[in-house]
Amino acid sequence: MDYQITIRYGNRRQRYHAFSVEAPDVASALRPAADAIPPGVLPEVDLVELRAAVHPDRRTYVGE
Repeated sequence: MDYQITIRYGNRRQRYHAFSVEAPDVASALRPAADAIPPGVLPEVDLVELRAAVHPDRRTYVGE
């Protein structure tokens, strides 16, 4: 399964870095997600979001 990771960082101005990891489950996605955070922003990270990345063709939309 693909997981979308978004990190928020920045002391004066908030910025975001988003990337994907592939893993069989959420717990297995945590290590590669942590390893993929750019080292230069680590001291400024204040929020990390991990969510299942649904393929655009598989999304459900209101009214369908």
